[in-house]
Amino acid sequence: MKDGKFITMGIESSCDETSVAILADERELLSNVIASQIAVHRVYGGVVPEIASRHHLTNFNRVYQEALDGAGITLDDVDLIGVTCGPGLVGALLMGLASAKALAFAGKKPLVGVHHIQGHISANYLEYPDLKPPFLALVVSGGHTHIIDVKGYTEYEVLGRTRDDAAGEAFDKVARVLGLGYPGGPLIDKLAKEGNPEAVDFKRVYLEKDSLDFSFSGTKTGVLNYLNQKKLKGEEVCAADVAAGFQAAVVEVIVKKAVMAAERTGRKQLALAGGVAANSCLREQLGRACSKAGIALYCPSPILCTDNGGMIAAAAYRRFQAGIADDLYLDADPSLPIEI
Repeated sequence: MKDGKFITMGIESSCDETSVAILADERELLSNVIASQIAVHRVYGGVVPEIASRHHLTNFNRVYQEALDGAGITLDDVDLIGVTCGPGLVGALLMGLASAKALAFAGKKPLVGVHHIQGHISANYLEYPDLKPPFLALVVSGGHTHIIDVKGYTEYEVLGRTRDDAAGEAFDKVARVLGLGYPGGPLIDKLAKEGNPEAVDFKRVYLEKDSLDFSFSGTKTGVLNYLNQKKLKGEEVCAADVAAGFQAAVVEVIVKKAVMAAERTGRKQLALAGGVAANSCLREQLGRACSKAGIALYCPSPILCTDNGGMIAAAAYRRFQAGIADDLYLDADPSLPIEI
């Protein structure tokens, strides 16, 4: 306890961000320190798992101490330790888990494993004090594109998911073929602002009638085919138009399916989550569609869209209050289902 408040430490290491955060009670974020590895992996055009794991090991002690110092506390003040246990890169997950277990053991603190996507959804609780379940969540990230019915703080039902590439993965691949670099999502978003989204019409994939699932591989392949045809004909390519057209195709499908899910379930609140939730086009188009449909849209700040310890702390607090806790045998699960 610190000043009568329940203190949760959140640890996130599922991919290439090492993050530790300190949360007071339900929603007061005291610190949220993030060490990014973007510069390290940019030269490879994507995250290299082994390198990511080694940098988590190097970064953790510094990030941990900065989080404590930023919150003005010590480990003695911490009441609960939450840590991402999946899904993600198994080596990266193990680095965070090992650190969390060591702290839990040394400080005699309870330990709670958190699903990474439950964490992303919980980031909205830090931003919006009035948001409470039930509501719909649209999770758009490098590894996930999900529509989830959040029935309670610890009860989730997946209504739709990607059948192939996640939206963020497709963004990265298209950015790579356009020669934009890594990470692709923000670069596509920036370049698209200079292009005409109607100049190149890429395929929208809706799958079966009334399906809430996603498929972006066809749209991505459409970009590759378009670029190859232009190259064979010796014609110039406007990269900004390609980026704008591709982004428009992906965003249109995501927005329509999210609104369809809200109308089908009767939910009047939609929370956006995940790294691609920071995409300006997605936010703008989803905002318009939700306003037209009478749906309240919740969009966390960009810093809370990225992988961070704050979202893990928020999810861990809710799980612990529901009577859920783990022991030191907690293991990493790179394919952990969200319905845990």
